[in-house]
Amino acid sequence: MSQWSQVQQLEIKFLEQVDQFYDDNFPMEIRHLLAQWIESQDWEAASNNEAMATILLQNLLIQVDEQLDRVSQEKNLLLIHNLKRIRKLLQGKYHGNPMHIAVIISNCLREERRILAAASMPVQGPLEKSLQNSVVSERQRNVEHKVSAIKNSAQMTDQDVKYLEDLQEEFDFRYKTIQSLEQSDKNSALIKQEMLALQAMLNTLDYKRKEVLSKIGRVIHEIDTLMSNMLTEELLDWKRRQQIACIGGPLHGGLDQLQNCFTLLAESLFQVRRQLEKLDELLTRLTYDGDPIPLQRPQLLEKVNFLLYNLFRNSFVVERQPCMPTHPQRPMVLKTLIQFTVKLRDPFDSSNRRFVLCGTHVKAMNMDESANGSLSVEFRHLQPKEMKSSAGSKGNEGSHMVTEELHSISFETQVCLYGLTINLETSSLPVVMISNVSQLPNAWASIIWYNLSTNDPQNLSFFNNPPAATLSQLLEVLSWQFSSYVGRGLNSEQLNMLAEKLMGQQVSYNDYQLSWAKFCKEHLPGKSFTFWVWLEAILDLIKKHILPLWIDGYVMGFVSKEKERILLKDKTPGTFLLRFSESNLGGITFTWVDQLENGDVTFHSVEPYNKGRLSALPFADILRDYKVIMADNVPENPLKYLYPDIPKDKAFGKHYSCQPNEVSKPSDGGGKGYVPSVFIPVSKILNDSTDPHSPSDLLPMSPSVYAVLREHLSPTVIETAVCCKLFHS
Repeated sequence: MSQWSQVQQLEIKFLEQVDQFYDDNFPMEIRHLLAQWIESQDWEAASNNEAMATILLQNLLIQVDEQLDRVSQEKNLLLIHNLKRIRKLLQGKYHGNPMHIAVIISNCLREERRILAAASMPVQGPLEKSLQNSVVSERQRNVEHKVSAIKNSAQMTDQDVKYLEDLQEEFDFRYKTIQSLEQSDKNSALIKQEMLALQAMLNTLDYKRKEVLSKIGRVIHEIDTLMSNMLTEELLDWKRRQQIACIGGPLHGGLDQLQNCFTLLAESLFQVRRQLEKLDELLTRLTYDGDPIPLQRPQLLEKVNFLLYNLFRNSFVVERQPCMPTHPQRPMVLKTLIQFTVKLRDPFDSSNRRFVLCGTHVKAMNMDESANGSLSVEFRHLQPKEMKSSAGSKGNEGSHMVTEELHSISFETQVCLYGLTINLETSSLPVVMISNVSQLPNAWASIIWYNLSTNDPQNLSFFNNPPAATLSQLLEVLSWQFSSYVGRGLNSEQLNMLAEKLMGQQVSYNDYQLSWAKFCKEHLPGKSFTFWVWLEAILDLIKKHILPLWIDGYVMGFVSKEKERILLKDKTPGTFLLRFSESNLGGITFTWVDQLENGDVTFHSVEPYNKGRLSALPFADILRDYKVIMADNVPENPLKYLYPDIPKDKAFGKHYSCQPNEVSKPSDGGGKGYVPSVFIPVSKILNDSTDPHSPSDLLPMSPSVYAVLREHLSPTVIETAVCCKLFHS
C-alpha cells in the first residue's frame, strides 16, 4: 500500500494535520494524482543536488502533462482547469530554483511519515497532552466568539452614527429655515413653537452623541480586554506550539485562526476610527456648551491608534524559523557561509510593506508567497557570517564555535498607518551557529534542550545555567526525534530502556529531573561517548541504512542484553531480534536463541554492523544469507523467526535487494581472465578458549574452497558479503 493510501485512511484529527502543510507551494491535487511516482523518487537527495533536482522538476511537469492528457479525454473541466493552473504555478515558481521544490516535497513526505507513525503510536506524552488541553480549546472558541461579537457591535454603532448624521441634517435644515425668516416672522407663536422643537431636537442630538461615544468606548474597551488577555495568550500558545514543532513535536496550527481574529479586530478598529472621524465632521457643523465630542473623542482616538499599533506589533511573527535546506529536520542550527531560509508573516492583512533583515536584506511583503491571502515573505538565500559573542556566550575556543552559544536574528518592517510610519520588529527563536557539520549533533541537542525547557523566545543566556528537564518530557521529545527524522517514534518499552540508560535502574521516572550535563556532556558509564552522541549515531544509522525496516516496526532496537534474553528464552530456536549496540556508536546487531542437545538454552549475538559495512551490504540481505558453521557441520542460516514469531522472509522479503534466481554464478563473471572472488557471510561458533577471528582474517576465497562451500550453500549467498565474529554466550 502506498504511503498516500495509508494517509487517506487516517482519522480526521490526523488528516487535519496533513492538510496544514499542503498549499500552493505543493498542491495536494498533485500529491494525490502522482502518489506512486512521487514516492518512488529520491527528493531528499535532490534537495542537495541541483542537477538531480532539475531533472526531477522536468519529470514532474511531464507527469502533470500526462495527467492533463488523461483528464482532457475524460472531459473533466474542473480538473483540467486546476491542473493547468498548477502546472503554470510550478513552472513559474521553481524554474529558477528546482532544489526548492525538492525540499518542499521531501518535507511533505517526511511529515506524512511522522503523522502515520504518530497515529500508530498510542502513547501520548505530557507535552503533547498540554498542547491539546481542553481549556486551551475552550479559550480558542471564546476568542472567536468574542471577536465576532465585537465586529457586530462595531457594525451596529455604524447604524447609530448614521442615525446621528440624519438627525443633525434635519436639525441643520430646520435651523437654517428659521434663520432665513424675517424678524417679524420670528416673533410669531408658530416660530416660538418651532424653536422649542429645535431645542428638543438638540437635546436628542446631545443624548445620541453621548450614546454613540459610549458605545464606541465599549467596543474599544472590549477590544483592549480581548487583546490584553485571551488573544495574547493565544499568540503565546501558538509560539509555544511552534517551539515544540521545531524539535519534532506535533504540527502546530492555529495561525490561520489567529489571522482571522487579528483581521476582524483590525476591521473593527478601523471602523471605529471612521466613526470617530465622522463625529469630528459633525462637530465642525454643530457644537454647543457641554458637547461630548470634543471632550471624549481625542482620548478615544488615541486609544484606537494605540490598539492598532499593538495589533501590528503582535501580529508580526516568524512563521517558519531559520533552517538550512540541507538539514530540514534541524531548524535553528546554521552553518557559517551556508545559505538558510526563513519565512515571516503578518496575520493582520494590511497595505504592502517591506522587511529588513539584520539591516542588510530588504524584501517586499506580498501575498504571492502565502496560500491563505496573508501578507508574508520568505528569504531563501541568506548566508550567515561568524558572529561576535552574544550576551549568553560561553566564548569561542579558537576557531571552534561553542554549540551552546545562542544568537538571535532580528527582522524589521515598516507600516504606514494614516500617514504615520510605524517601525515593527520581531526575532527568530535562538539559533546556534556552527562552523563545521561535525558540530551539528551537539548544536541540535542545544536547540532541543532550550525549546523543551523554556517558553522564553529570547533567553540568550540560557546555557549559562541550563535548568534540568523532566525526564518524562525529554523521553517524549526523543521519541519525536525518531518520528520526525526516521518516520517512526518509540514505544513505551523502548523509552523505558532509554530511561534506564540515562538514570540507571529506577522504579519510576515520571518526576525525575535530568541535567543538561548528563544528557549531552558526561560520558556514559564505561564509555567514551555521551548519551546524545550514542543516540544521534543510531538516528544516522537508521536514516541511511535500515530505514524501511525501522518504519515497518521490525527493529526492536532499544533493548538491553538482559531484557533480550528474557524475551527470547522461551521462544522457538532460531527466533531472533534486532537491537542497537550499546558499546559501538551507530551499530546494530542481532541475537538468536538456540537449544543445546541437553536441552539448555543458549544465545548468540553477532558483532555489531556499523555504517561502514552496511554501506556495501543491505542489512536485509545479510539477514537472508547469514550462515554459521559449528565444528564440521554444514553451513546453515540460524535465523528463522523475527521476534515474536514472524517468519523471516515474511518480515524482510520485500526489502531483499534481489531474488535468488537473479544471482550470477562465479563462471558468469570474471572478465579479463580473472576468476571472480566473493565474500560469503559465514561465521563459526567459537569455543570460549578460541580467539575470535578479526574481519581482516576473512579474505576472498579461492575457487576450490568456493566450490566446496557452494555444494552446501544457496546461490544467493554470493550476493552479499560480511565479515563478522560470533560470540558464544
